[in-house]
Amino acid sequence: MKYINAKTLLPQELVEELQRYIQGGYLYIPAKEEQRRCWGELSGCREKLRQRNLEIMQEYGNGATVECLAAKYYLSEHTIRRIIYQNM
Repeated sequence: MKYINAKTLLPQELVEELQRYIQGGYLYIPAKEEQRRCWGELSGCREKLRQRNLEIMQEYGNGATVECLAAKYYLSEHTIRRIIYQNM
């Protein structure tokens, strides 16, 4: 997150009004609801995990065991089962 000095961005009247509530601190201004992104959308991590889970499902459907998949993807057997059952 990048911090911006309010004096360089906002009108002086607004800065003075904000100073009535907070001085010398940090103020978080959330994005509008329609501009929010889900976890992993910007980094691409969400898509990578989706692809990995599809590969796990395909390999399981082709006969790979839970134990084999856990070792291959460095995940616990419990996690492999959860991926399989959630996507059935």
